[in-house]
Amino acid sequence: MHKFFEYIHQQFNRSVPQGAFAFDVETEDKVRISALHYKKGHDKVIVLAHGFYNNKEVYLFREMAQRLSHDYDVVSFDFRGHGKSSGLFSWTTHENKDLKAVIDYLKDEGYASLGIMGFSLGAAVSLIEASRNRHIKTVIAVSGPSDFWKIDYRFWEPEMLEDLKLNLGPKGIGKGIRPGNPFGPKLAPMNIVDRIAPTPVFFIHGKDDWLIKPWHSERLYAQAQEPKRLLIMENVGHAEIIFDKEPDVFMQACLDWFFQNL
Repeated sequence: MHKFFEYIHQQFNRSVPQGAFAFDVETEDKVRISALHYKKGHDKVIVLAHGFYNNKEVYLFREMAQRLSHDYDVVSFDFRGHGKSSGLFSWTTHENKDLKAVIDYLKDEGYASLGIMGFSLGAAVSLIEASRNRHIKTVIAVSGPSDFWKIDYRFWEPEMLEDLKLNLGPKGIGKGIRPGNPFGPKLAPMNIVDRIAPTPVFFIHGKDDWLIKPWHSERLYAQAQEPKRLLIMENVGHAEIIFDKEPDVFMQACLDWFFQNL
């Protein structure tokens, strides 16, 4: 028990991860976005875009960033209303401005190529921005919704309890949100995904996802133009929990995609 509480204390007092440095950027609507740059000297960079109730410093996103940084530089950031960023979360209405501000910062860093890896609502934002931003060379959309208003919320399914345990356990420390108006105008990824081409898109979804069912990625994949790929993973649920349950399988699939397309 003592070691458990020591771990909790360490997580609450985390410093900037080794090999990373913190920076802020400002969006066009004057929101301050907090980010971490895992700058390892690679000529290509991957941006991690978390989902609802997450941030760049929670356990699983730090772990993903560290793994990816063996082959790429990585930037992980907090959407507005999350983590150390300012503002209120607008449920995908304005979050593409947050991603754009990070990409604009990276344009000046001289990278040969930039990829995005988005999760849940962060996947929706990544698809929306990729439909208009040709600086993005490829996108991996993990558990993304085809339409915000058609999210499933099957809270009675067993996988919901797995999410709850993850959020309430040590790996969920630091999560939270400052919510804004959920009823602002939104672009449905379904309506713009065909505009992303010729940027390659990889859709990944857990077959047991209780929140955003796999049909969302299947529909997005059907609507998207080539080059594209769809992977439905067995026995895993929503977003970053896929990495938690199957870290090696998930990460290898992502790295294979980036090796081919970034």
